[in-house]
Amino acid sequence: MDPDRAPGLTESARALAAGEVSSRELVERALARIEAARPTVNAFRLVRAEAALAEADAADAELAAGGRRPLLGVPLAVKDDMDVAGEPTAFGCAGDFPPVPEDGEAVRRLRAAGAVVVGKTNTCELGQWPFTEGPAFGATRNPWHHGHTPGGSSGGSAAAVAAGLVPAALGSDGAGSVRIPAAWTHLVGIKPQRGRISTWPRPESFQGITVNGTLARTVADAALLLDAASGSHAGDLHRPATLRVHDAVSRDPGRLRIALSLKPPFTAQPARLDPAVRAKVLALAERLAALGHTVEEADPRYGPIGLTFIPRATAGIAEHVRAVPFPELLDRRTHGAARFGRLLGGAPLRAARRAEAGLRRRVGALFDTYDVVLAPTTAAPPPAIGAMLGLSGLRTDRAMIAACPYAWPWNVLGWPGVNIPAGFVGEGLPVGAQLLGPADSEPLLVSLAAQLEADLRWHERWPPHEAAVDSPAA
Repeated sequence: MDPDRAPGLTESARALAAGEVSSRELVERALARIEAARPTVNAFRLVRAEAALAEADAADAELAAGGRRPLLGVPLAVKDDMDVAGEPTAFGCAGDFPPVPEDGEAVRRLRAAGAVVVGKTNTCELGQWPFTEGPAFGATRNPWHHGHTPGGSSGGSAAAVAAGLVPAALGSDGAGSVRIPAAWTHLVGIKPQRGRISTWPRPESFQGITVNGTLARTVADAALLLDAASGSHAGDLHRPATLRVHDAVSRDPGRLRIALSLKPPFTAQPARLDPAVRAKVLALAERLAALGHTVEEADPRYGPIGLTFIPRATAGIAEHVRAVPFPELLDRRTHGAARFGRLLGGAPLRAARRAEAGLRRRVGALFDTYDVVLAPTTAAPPPAIGAMLGLSGLRTDRAMIAACPYAWPWNVLGWPGVNIPAGFVGEGLPVGAQLLGPADSEPLLVSLAAQLEADLRWHERWPPHEAAVDSPAA
């Protein structure tokens, strides 16, 4: 195993079970990589070095006694919107947050599978933006090019995996926040069905638009982590039936009907697909056709879906702002979004939630003809560090819509989507494409993604050891 790069999740679990490596060795190497990458990549808000080593020793004792669990002794990371017992959950905000008493349900399930949580990864303030920067922790940088963002809001998790610091990580996705950073760091990112991975201690997150998901270098690793983290808490509002997604990795998807959708949903701001990104998505469509699938251009009938997203997103921000111990330290844009959320939190929010069933029928009609939608994950490659940091609220919204108009409708619908790497543009910047499906379609999407991965071998390419830097490290 290369000590400079984390082995994959599947490989780590196999090597541990076979006695080829100890959990302590894997955790020590992960901690060393995290520390070495702090001045450049800066992926972690909090590192649990002492606790993680103690947990690794306990895992080694269990392995020596013949214990076997899916992720026993494997080091992982989680985004800093997830509760880890004894640690603060700052969610990208500045200030001192109190330690939480219990693991969130997703973290509890990872521990039950035997994983060692080495730390909590950076996220932008309350997960609002497609970049991971802020006064609380500086800038998290893209391992492929340190002058650019890894995306957001799960940018720290994506950067940690792409840089080889850990084999996989949990993130969360409220408007593409797993899929966007996965696209911009050359990773597989799974946004599962709403409720597949619990958001407890919140019964739902951001009025149901945000779900927890997984980031990894391979489809198999992302699916393995998804299965380990999946499951409901008794207090969850959304409790889909159990699925075994990892089993689909080795399954032939069959010959599918795939809708290629390049048109972004209607937004009040202009959004244009970058020609270089378009070319990469079209190349994926050609590969799918060569693999035997029928690929035709067709767009979902989104209609006015954006009118239902805004009340839910801003009401969610308002809920989080009320719970922050130091609201005076929040970004002015956060306060603006919270004010808007409070205005929309009554009748407009109720109407937005009622509209979801009709939107599912409207958009879901496409799946009477097609099995899967292929769409860009973003309209543009990753922006430069600082490009959106100092903008006003309105200008930030415009910049977000211009760069990332494609991902958020599936959050309104609550359906699964998988980002797959689509290649590189410009100065070696990664971009991605989404495979989108209806409710409970994770196995089909994973099967198709795995077929493409076997053909394109995207996981064999790593970031350059010394990524180019356009600006000083934060």
